[in-house]
Amino acid sequence: MLFLLSALVAAQTPLALNVWHQIGPNPRQYEPSPLPIPRRKRVTEVPPPKPGETPQATQTGIPAAPVETAPRPTRYTLCLKVGEKDLAAGVAAARAWLAEASKAATPDTAHGAAAQCLGQLLLQQGDSAGAEAAFVESAGQVPANKQAAAAALQTMAGNAALAGGRAETALGWFDTALAPLPSSAPSADDNAVRGAAQIGRARALVALGRLPEASGALQDAHRLAPNDPEGWLLSATLARRGKDLERAQRDIEVAASLAARGDPLGPPIGLEAGVIAMLSGREDAARKSWESVLALAPDSAEAATAKGYLDQIGPAPTSSAPAAAAAAPPEPPR
Repeated sequence: MLFLLSALVAAQTPLALNVWHQIGPNPRQYEPSPLPIPRRKRVTEVPPPKPGETPQATQTGIPAAPVETAPRPTRYTLCLKVGEKDLAAGVAAARAWLAEASKAATPDTAHGAAAQCLGQLLLQQGDSAGAEAAFVESAGQVPANKQAAAAALQTMAGNAALAGGRAETALGWFDTALAPLPSSAPSADDNAVRGAAQIGRARALVALGRLPEASGALQDAHRLAPNDPEGWLLSATLARRGKDLERAQRDIEVAASLAARGDPLGPPIGLEAGVIAMLSGREDAARKSWESVLALAPDSAEAATAKGYLDQIGPAPTSSAPAAAAAAPPEPPR
């Protein structure tokens, strides 16, 4: 029923993070901002230090701030940039890097990063099976004490499998990502990754027709990652399918409040919000939601669906026009 499978089953872009950049110490230590000074003393300008030199002191006795330089791009980010310009060339470059990095006899950071890059580019190319295998290979390079990083890559493998219609396989990867943690006090990163895995698990369960279990998975996702708008979008869709329109409205409002401007989830949220409003008898609210989808992403699949809905209900009545019979809710695609 309307948008459920397209929202709950269609794979989102795998976790948008560079897992391998997060393994190891933070390359940029926390630098506190300078506090405001009520009465500023005269400061003598000094030239910036040369590389390796200690910053010279000003007349205040406070060392001059070091000149900040932009962080050098990693080979992983460069790998993705090649794919942005030319996807086929990016895949070829990622394969070459992976072949080079695979020569290491033990689990290796470069090996893992190369496999992750290849997986992301293969998924963009439509090779879900190849992407799944690459993410699994990347996860195999993660040190044993970095369980959150391994779980993120296993979740990517699950998303790739789900994109290829292999829901049972996907469910297995999501369950693997949700293996019990050795620590009794999970970190924020642990919870964010496990929340994403529960969202993926819910989508796989919907594809398998196991709706009560999908609802439970989304409850766990809300607990683990309450600020993830995708989880709230999916639970709103599931509630709407179960005819719990009050719950659906509440959850879609949460999703809309969490989605930042420019978020790719904006159009799906607007589309679903319009459906919920229409089924609740609020035609004006539905029309506004669907019109917002056209404004946000006019060339998207969601915009095409929204336009179809708007065509079905017709334009908003004018104040001078005679009252017309209430429009029937548009027939949602299955």
